[in-house]
Amino acid sequence: MQESQRGDDAGPAGALAQLPPYTDLLWPTLQALIALGGSASNNELDGAVVEREGWSPAVQAILHGAGPGTEVEYRLAWARTYLKGMGLIENSRRAVWAVTKTGREVTEREIRPLLVAFTADKRRQRLERKADVPDPQSVPLPDDGVPAVEPYDEGIVDPDWKTDLIESILRMSPGGFERLIQRLLREAGFSTATITGRGVDGGVDGIGMCQISLLSFPVAFACKRINGSVGVGAVRDLRGAMAGRGEKGLLITTGTFTSEARAESRRDGAPPVDLIDGERLCGLLKEHALGVRTTTRVVEDVTVQPDFFTGLESS
Repeated sequence: MQESQRGDDAGPAGALAQLPPYTDLLWPTLQALIALGGSASNNELDGAVVEREGWSPAVQAILHGAGPGTEVEYRLAWARTYLKGMGLIENSRRAVWAVTKTGREVTEREIRPLLVAFTADKRRQRLERKADVPDPQSVPLPDDGVPAVEPYDEGIVDPDWKTDLIESILRMSPGGFERLIQRLLREAGFSTATITGRGVDGGVDGIGMCQISLLSFPVAFACKRINGSVGVGAVRDLRGAMAGRGEKGLLITTGTFTSEARAESRRDGAPPVDLIDGERLCGLLKEHALGVRTTTRVVEDVTVQPDFFTGLESS
């Protein structure tokens, strides 16, 4: 592990300078995944790399562009995408990442040659799809050996609809946002969802009754409508205000959570607090068709059957 809590330089520029490019995060990401037992969710893997690299909360809070995602999440997403393209990790439909046999056997010195080969292959594929281009084998490489191409897109980076959705939510009034969360909780299985009033209960925005089959239990929830990162203090505030109100806590944000906040939410011996960040919030709104319309496209694979026509000739 590198020196802890890096990134305390003054200003966002100083903090951003502490973040290496995604190409330098390939090996740390792979090793973090192996240390987690060979499989992990996005959040688990991001948290493990953050801990391994020792990035401070200030570094973790840097937004990528206008947000809602952070620069750390953005670069780690590309690191995972490239590792997958290089055949070192794979992911399931539920976004659970796993190390491949090749990933367990690869050495750190082999990472750069694999990256060069993979990115060069992607560039050749793109050039081959274009007309009147030079021989792709003759395309020169920069001095560092890595082709100057756009990041390989495997669908890991959030599509534009999520950014548009978060922006729409951020433009809502406080009352409208509360009604949105109420509706979402009810659609997700809460039998009741009551807003207690902003600021009245110090850390708790509402109380709901979660119904799961024959069981039900109270949940105290809080919402943070921000374009940034929610820190550990919000988790502690919600937990402190939960006493006598709910057995579990639910913290929802349009932004992200720092690794310290995620660790605190899972702390042993403390009441559990589940976290829903902006990306997951978008997924839930899409799942329950709240402000999001999904159109399914059907793609046909057409195969000609020559035997059909020759059979007609013998009739």
